[in-house]
Amino acid sequence: MNKKPMTDRPWTGSCPLPLNSKDKIITLAHGEGGLLSRQLIEDIILPGLGKSATSSQDDAAIIDLPQNRIHFSTDSYVVTPLFFPGGDIGYLAINGTVNDLLVSGADPQWLTLSFIIEEGFSVKVLTEILSSISCAAQQAEIKIVTGDTKVVPRGAADGLYINTTGVGIPFESLQLDPQKLQPGDQLIVTGSIGRHGIAILSAREELGFKPPPQSDCQPLRDPVNKLLRAGVSIRAMRDATRGGLATVLHEWAASSGKSLTIDEEKLPVARQTQSVCELLGLDPLFSACEGTMLLAVHKEDADKAIQALRESDVSKEATIIGEVQASKSAPVTIRRILGIEQPIDEPVGSQFPRIC
Repeated sequence: MNKKPMTDRPWTGSCPLPLNSKDKIITLAHGEGGLLSRQLIEDIILPGLGKSATSSQDDAAIIDLPQNRIHFSTDSYVVTPLFFPGGDIGYLAINGTVNDLLVSGADPQWLTLSFIIEEGFSVKVLTEILSSISCAAQQAEIKIVTGDTKVVPRGAADGLYINTTGVGIPFESLQLDPQKLQPGDQLIVTGSIGRHGIAILSAREELGFKPPPQSDCQPLRDPVNKLLRAGVSIRAMRDATRGGLATVLHEWAASSGKSLTIDEEKLPVARQTQSVCELLGLDPLFSACEGTMLLAVHKEDADKAIQALRESDVSKEATIIGEVQASKSAPVTIRRILGIEQPIDEPVGSQFPRIC
């Protein structure tokens, strides 16, 4: 477990810092400075979540579904360090689940939230994370409806783990399926790639870059809404998280039986991300994103998609990076700046520490 102080938030996002709280620690037993499970929920967690959560403490949520079909996604967040430039584990947990629903073609509505907390964890740190969770949920317009809290002995967890399950209602106008990719479809990314993986690596290994690389952790609701309002014909969408952009390209190539080609000179890579990758011998194509997605759109709608995406601050760097082609010997290729087309090998293992 990272034993360094975690009370200074190393990012400057739009979520406010929480109110000051007494720096108690969470213990397994009720004692001096300790908290019982019910007290932890009533005194810390529910107030910390604020308007983003319902007040019910029942073990199950009752929700009214407007349709017979829903989308749901679940994930567990075990990132180290808990706070990193551009976000923290709470902000990441909400946005990660919300974005998974959005790129599946659903409007996120409800969220479960569960904590596994190591004995001795600071209540002050937990309160800061709850503030980020509340802010992220309100930004993403999703309601936290139920959850769970467990405290485990020292050494049984790395400070704090978070599990979420999100439920969304499908967008009627979206029928996403990478199996339906067609030659000529244009590939678009909504922002610079690889930022989250590099930010986590730099923070965890204390690489000391000044300024530190920033994660792109953010909700994708606004870009998706703008695409829908513009009536863009979207074949597929994915947030390029674990394994980065290269992994998504390979998955789409396998699903569709087509080949996907991207242009090196068109790839948006932040200068700081590129510098770190060059210094450490890494490739931003394999580095995770947490607020950047890949889209495949009908060729005739590509310009309309770019125009819609650039109206959002989240996706103002959106650009066309390549296209879908008929099946070739290599499923995924890259056109280098000098004009040479080379295969991009499918990722084997991971070149980064755990990033979510």
